[in-house]
Amino acid sequence: MTGIEILVLIFVLVGVLIAASLVRAVSPFIINAVVGLVVLFLAQAVFGFSVAVTPIVLVIVALGGVPGSVIVLVLSLLGIAFVP
Repeated sequence: MTGIEILVLIFVLVGVLIAASLVRAVSPFIINAVVGLVVLFLAQAVFGFSVAVTPIVLVIVALGGVPGSVIVLVLSLLGIAFVP
């Protein structure tokens, strides 16, 4: 192996380690967002709640997770916001 090949191998290894640590750090947020979106979907599909799904609602649910989806559902049921 030449020096350049070893250097490229080291850079690739460092990149893989950094990517793995980023995925490990971000995965709880991704899981929280997916569960929140599933709760919102189930509330609409199974329980018949009507919520106007807008980009703002999706951002709130994706960032807030389950508490975000509960807040959106409560505001929609009370007629305060996100009413279709």
